[in-house]
Amino acid sequence: MLSVLEPRDIPPRLATGAFILNSGLGKLKADEETAQTLHGMACTAYPFLDRIEAGRFTRLLAWSEIAVGGALLVPVVPTRLAGLALTGFSGGLLGLYLRVPGMREPGSLRPSQAGVPLAKDAWMFGIGLGFLGAGAHRCGTPRRRCRRRRRCGR
Repeated sequence: MLSVLEPRDIPPRLATGAFILNSGLGKLKADEETAQTLHGMACTAYPFLDRIEAGRFTRLLAWSEIAVGGALLVPVVPTRLAGLALTGFSGGLLGLYLRVPGMREPGSLRPSQAGVPLAKDAWMFGIGLGFLGAGAHRCGTPRRRCRRRRRCGR
């Protein structure tokens, strides 16, 4: 069953979708130095990425960002599905933040100056988790069949 896009989901979908889409479009035009930097950082956090050439990695990353951003912006994509994509993508970014040296203050989760650009992506992870719960009703029945509206909050 396809879920209907709820009005409360529109602002976060637009904000995160436009942000991620813009980032992906920018990476499509990345030069070799940028590709090496992105690839090196990713390989530090995820060593298996060493097997992929830097330019190819950057193109794959760019197209992944375009796909996630597009899924968030297109209203026919169910919010839960878009949330799954956003949670996976932002979870990978949080993995970078946690694994790359110098991103956090020693012995803390607080970001260093260098880590702020990655740490700010935690908001996307939170939005993604919120989207995963979209359309779920507390009483366990679809909205149109819920007879206990007062008890289940609907």
